[in-house]
Order: sequence, then C-alpha cells, then structure tokens
Amino acid sequence: MAERRPSNNRPDDRELGETARQMRAAEPYISAVWKLVGGAVVGVLGGWWLDRWLGTAPWVLLGLSLVGICVGFYGFLREMARLGKRK
Repeated sequence: MAERRPSNNRPDDRELGETARQMRAAEPYISAVWKLVGGAVVGVLGGWWLDRWLGTAPWVLLGLSLVGICVGFYGFLREMARLGKRK
C-alpha cells in the first residue's frame, strides 16, 4: 500500500535533508521578520510618494514611516506570540 502524504503537498520531514529541515523550522520566524520590514517599507515608500505628490516634504514621509514601523512591529509581535503558543 502506498504511503500517504500530508494534504498540503509538503514532503515529510524524513524525506528532507538537514538543510531543508532547518529552513522549514526557520520559516515562521522569517515570515515574522518580513512583516516587520514590510510594514516599514510600505510606510516609507507611501510617505515619500505622497510627499512628492502633495509637496509637503518631509511631513507625510515622517508620519507614514512611523505608522508603518508601528504596524510592522505589531504584526511581528503578534506572529511571535502566535508561534510561542504553538510550541
């Protein structure tokens, strides 16, 4: 009889090499860091674009940078709390 794989089409950890197992273990933490970086980048780029369009430099950039950093940090902390509960 054929061996059943998980429904998400990911190979079993037994079939993976050591490096692949380590990367899979780090995946949730990398995702959390991307939330932090992504929030900051979106805030900075959005503020820069709006400042150029509205001619209000540097105030919208500063405001949206702060908002983006706060949103990214909130997402990061929320993801880390979720990971802590899972373990």
